[in-house]
Amino acid sequence: MGRTGFVERHGLWSGDDADIAARVVRDIADAGLEVVRLSWPDQHGILRGKTVMASEAEQAMRNGCAITTTLLAKDTSHATVFPVFSPGGGFGIPEMENAGDFVGVPVPSSFRVLPWAPKTGWMLCDAYLSDGTPVPFSTRAILKKTLDEVAAEGFDYVAGIEVECHIYKLEDARLDPSDAGQPGAPPEVSLLAHGFHYLTEQRFDQLDPVFEFLRRDLLALGLPLRTLESEFGPSQFEFTLAPAGGLQAADNMMLFRSAVKQICRRHGYHATFMCRPGLPNAFASGWHLHQSLAESASGTNLFMPADGDAPLSETGQAFLAGLLEHALAGTVFTTPTVNGYRRFQPNSLAPDRVSWGVDHRGSLMRVIGGAGDPATRIENRAGEPAANPYLFIAAQIAAGLDGIERKPALGPSDDEPYQADRPLLPADLATALAALGDSRFYRETFGDVFVDYYRALKQAELDRYAQYCEDERIDPAIGDVTGWEQNEYYDFF
Repeated sequence: MGRTGFVERHGLWSGDDADIAARVVRDIADAGLEVVRLSWPDQHGILRGKTVMASEAEQAMRNGCAITTTLLAKDTSHATVFPVFSPGGGFGIPEMENAGDFVGVPVPSSFRVLPWAPKTGWMLCDAYLSDGTPVPFSTRAILKKTLDEVAAEGFDYVAGIEVECHIYKLEDARLDPSDAGQPGAPPEVSLLAHGFHYLTEQRFDQLDPVFEFLRRDLLALGLPLRTLESEFGPSQFEFTLAPAGGLQAADNMMLFRSAVKQICRRHGYHATFMCRPGLPNAFASGWHLHQSLAESASGTNLFMPADGDAPLSETGQAFLAGLLEHALAGTVFTTPTVNGYRRFQPNSLAPDRVSWGVDHRGSLMRVIGGAGDPATRIENRAGEPAANPYLFIAAQIAAGLDGIERKPALGPSDDEPYQADRPLLPADLATALAALGDSRFYRETFGDVFVDYYRALKQAELDRYAQYCEDERIDPAIGDVTGWEQNEYYDFF
């Protein structure tokens, strides 16, 4: 790893990255790998990238790999929604005009051997322009910048992940050429179990053959699995991952979702992190983000109160107040799809308004723990499983830090959150996009360039949905999951 390359010229590695990279080269040889996947997390939280031969991995770590900037212009149907070949079509960035390339730089510490793919390694990549600066639309870079602000305050952000999904038996992959398209026809499936027997051992045992191969490969990847659960709905699963630092938690979620889908497909199953599949009797799935701050020097949980009567410390209360104040504008980061807004119903174990409560599962923000509990934390219950983890977490951190800085009034907890006199969460993606566009806070935090870019991507998605509803004479505010949603999200997520 001694030869000068793109990474060294621009000083993109720090600490012991170079030593880790050298070890990765040795590990690739020792394992007899033939290829290495270089994966970049895109704006939707989907992994994209290239596969290089194992012999090319060393130079890829020195120089990165070229990735076309048109990927940044894709919506959830894989359609290019920006005029990349028109003047100014590089989002205002000269290096990105005319479908030019950005550079995907592997993160050496992310290296894994994929248990389900023979002789295959894997590395996550960061995205850089040719001058060595981060691509401004890189959501992982946005989270890293936000975490730098946390560190500057002497804090560590800690996140635990609780996520649900559906896994079905794959009956027909719909691979007839006529089924191809943007998006293609969704696969046809059958149930693994009827569901509704929430957390019963009988249902768990029916799902266990799938849990068995999943847990084996996920643990082999080094992912910190904690629990496996049979959820309420038919063929609905829940997984929890152990708490980790903010960047590691987001990386874990990226790898977890991609791995689950790939492993299941190789075994003849279809896994989807679409919130509510358009199938009979399907229940909505959520992603609950558990979060706290620790003192960097000591590791002490800064949300844990000293007073036995207080649910949170003063720092925790200020963080919570910031989360609540910016919740409406941040909803598009927790719930970025048309489909995800079907969760926000009263008395549904999902929130419908900007509320908080002590150990209350109907609240948007659920406070767990208290004096003497080093696991004291705030659980955001608004997330859908398809959310981009870098944006979800970055938006939470930014809002919480703003609360710590300004200390807005928190107000009392909501003992009856579904009746509380609180602002309602956005009822649809259009309302959420408008709230983000009007948010001076997120424009200052993430920048106008990113906010306008992200809104344009999501607006293109929303416009296609609106056209579908008009063509089919469907009222988008009522009724069942539409065929458009099933086509758009069921396989993509």
